[in-house]
Amino acid sequence: MKKLMLIDDEVRMLQLLQLYLQPNGFECVTFTTGQAAIEYLEENAIDLIILDVMMPGLNGWQTAGQIREFSDVPIIMLTARDQNTDVIKGLNTGADDYMTKPFDENVLLARINALLRRTKKVRKLEVDDLIWDEENHVLTYKDQVILLTPKEFDMLGLLLKNVKTVFSRDRLIESVWGFDSDTEGRTIDSHVRNIRDKCRKAKFPIDNHLKTVWGVGYKWE
Repeated sequence: MKKLMLIDDEVRMLQLLQLYLQPNGFECVTFTTGQAAIEYLEENAIDLIILDVMMPGLNGWQTAGQIREFSDVPIIMLTARDQNTDVIKGLNTGADDYMTKPFDENVLLARINALLRRTKKVRKLEVDDLIWDEENHVLTYKDQVILLTPKEFDMLGLLLKNVKTVFSRDRLIESVWGFDSDTEGRTIDSHVRNIRDKCRKAKFPIDNHLKTVWGVGYKWE
């Protein structure tokens, strides 16, 4: 499920966007300030952002500019400002697309899907002959398939994509299971143990890479 970040200081607009997008298969996280959204994005993976322009504090242009300093996540500006100069400014500060309010829900959905298709990255990560292939959802070591459950596969991919980043158990739960999950920390430990056991059986030196940070969580080195 693709995860969208919605940023707008009007709660009613956030609720309206969620009401339409969630039934179409999108998970949504919402923020009423650019600063809060940026802080979240620094620690969490997002597939696409829908961003208002006129907000207190950081406006949409400033928010997009700061996001572009550390992330290439697709951004659609959705705003009442409809002058050509506004569109140009939005695109120049980091937006990938620009729509004006009021908007057609079907057009917004089509633009989201089109942008996600254009920015889709085929992920194939390799470490010491261990290949994590996101497109085909398979893990192999020296042409030997290592069978992981979907959650084990996603967790391993998250660690591989963020080398040396320490993930707490809570952060792993949020990233892999989602905010609403009632998964507990011991489930994370169980999944890590399974990943290690399966990789050891395939003779991959997993202990050289998947490290426990005692009292905190796990990381990949």
